[in-house]
Amino acid sequence: MTRAIRLGPWRIDLTVRDGVTSPVSAAALARPVAAALDVAAAAGRAPSPASIGLILSDDAELAELNREHMGKRGPTDVLSFPVFDPAFPLPPRRRPHLGDIVISVERAVEQASEGRGGQTSDVAWSPADEMRLLVTHGALHICGWDHAEPDEEAAMRALERRLLGSADPTG
Repeated sequence: MTRAIRLGPWRIDLTVRDGVTSPVSAAALARPVAAALDVAAAAGRAPSPASIGLILSDDAELAELNREHMGKRGPTDVLSFPVFDPAFPLPPRRRPHLGDIVISVERAVEQASEGRGGQTSDVAWSPADEMRLLVTHGALHICGWDHAEPDEEAAMRALERRLLGSADPTG
């Protein structure tokens, strides 16, 4: 099932793979994505309006994507695939597609329920909170934030905490 959710200048194309059930509503997932895109647009990291894909899947698909694109074995919770190049001039009146976020709902639920969630992988919180963190994290990656270096990680994690508001991804 695929559906478009429009929030302000953003279109979030939500796809839920067959057999996958999200512990959180589509609207509750779209809001943090839109908030991350608002911040990215204000920082000059994303054009507005734009679209982004959000795919809710399972461990099997994420394991395959992780192997194919990251060279790693086993499933992961979230992968981001940016496609927008800010150096490429946009045609007038177009809504560019920024990229796709793919989440293993199976992994998110397991991490949350086993106390391996949050930014530090040691937070026990609801699967809904874990999903909100993962979509925020993925959207920030699409827009160029990263956590490979300690200073980048600190900045990205602080932005995630600010965007998520009352749900504290640090535990």
